[in-house]
Amino acid sequence: MNGEGGARHILSILVENRFGELCRIVGLFSGRGYNIDSLCVAPTPDPAFSRIILTTNGNDAIMEQIIKQVGKLVRVLEVADLNEVDHVEREMALLIVKTRNPAERQEVLNLVGVFRAKVIDIAPDAITVETTGSQDKVDALLGLLKPLGIQDIVRTGAVAIPRISAARGRDETRGPELVVPEADSAV
Repeated sequence: MNGEGGARHILSILVENRFGELCRIVGLFSGRGYNIDSLCVAPTPDPAFSRIILTTNGNDAIMEQIIKQVGKLVRVLEVADLNEVDHVEREMALLIVKTRNPAERQEVLNLVGVFRAKVIDIAPDAITVETTGSQDKVDALLGLLKPLGIQDIVRTGAVAIPRISAARGRDETRGPELVVPEADSAV
C-alpha cells in the first residue's frame, strides 16, 4: 500500500454536493493504492457544498501527490492538509461495555467520569458509553475499558477544523485555504 509508513494526515476537501462526488474521491484513493483510515462527510452551511474530512497516511511526497490528484477532480473546490495549519480535531465513539457485577459497573462509571464521557444507555449487564475527544483520548478510554469486556464499538473517525486564528482572513464558510497544486502526471 502506498501510504504505509508515513505520518497521519487529515485532509479537508470541499466539493459540490452532488451524487457520486464521494465515490470519485474514494475511487481515486483506491485506484492509486492509498488507504483511507477514516471518512466523514456532511453538507456545509451552504447545502450546495459538502465537506469531506478524511484521514490517511503518507510521507510528504505521497501527500503532495494525493492533494494534486484530488485537486484535479472537477467538482472539488478546495483541498487542504490540516496538518499544515493549527487545527482542532475530535472523534466520537459509542461503545458497549460488559458489567458482570456492581464493582465492574462502578469501575465503568468512574472511568466515564474521568474521561468526561457519557452513559447513554444502561442494562443490568452492560453500559453504553459515548466519548468525544482527540484520537488519543478515545484510544486511552478504550484501552482502560477493554479488560472489562467491550462488546461493540462504533467510531466516527476524525473531524477537524482550522483554529480560528488560522482561519482569519479568509471566507470562514469555505473552510481551509485553497490548496490546489498544479497537476502532475507522475501519479
